[in-house]
Amino acid sequence: MADLPREIRGVLIPVSNGRVLLPNATVAEVITYATPERIADAPEWLLGRLAWRGWRLPLFSYSMLTQASPTEGYSNAKVAVLKALGGQARMPFLALLTQGFPRLVTVTQDLLIPSGDARERRTGVLAEVLVRDDHAQIPDLEAIEGLVARALAA
Repeated sequence: MADLPREIRGVLIPVSNGRVLLPNATVAEVITYATPERIADAPEWLLGRLAWRGWRLPLFSYSMLTQASPTEGYSNAKVAVLKALGGQARMPFLALLTQGFPRLVTVTQDLLIPSGDARERRTGVLAEVLVRDDHAQIPDLEAIEGLVARALAA
């Protein structure tokens, strides 16, 4: 078995009422927010679809999905285009609403400290962590992709 890397490049992404931590390789691009095309009968956290490079990406609010915030703000909003992990040909990317620009961080095992109570994990949250002095959540992207796919199919 190959040795795991000692450090990875991560991205701290500001969302309403918090931050999300993802591997840098997960983020394809950060784009300007544009009003999405509505999706009929979608849950509130599924904000609509955005056009990006020939794709119509489902745009979701992580904060609304995880119930960290009942609504979203759009004055400083950006969109992080994420590479989907589920291997679905019809949904190779997802769009995450952000509240500003992501910040690159170097993550090592020593700098990533679990926080919060793992037994009280919310939908869409894989873990709560402390990276240096920044509290962040590691999203459960596979679960989120499944929720988005089910909402789109409904």
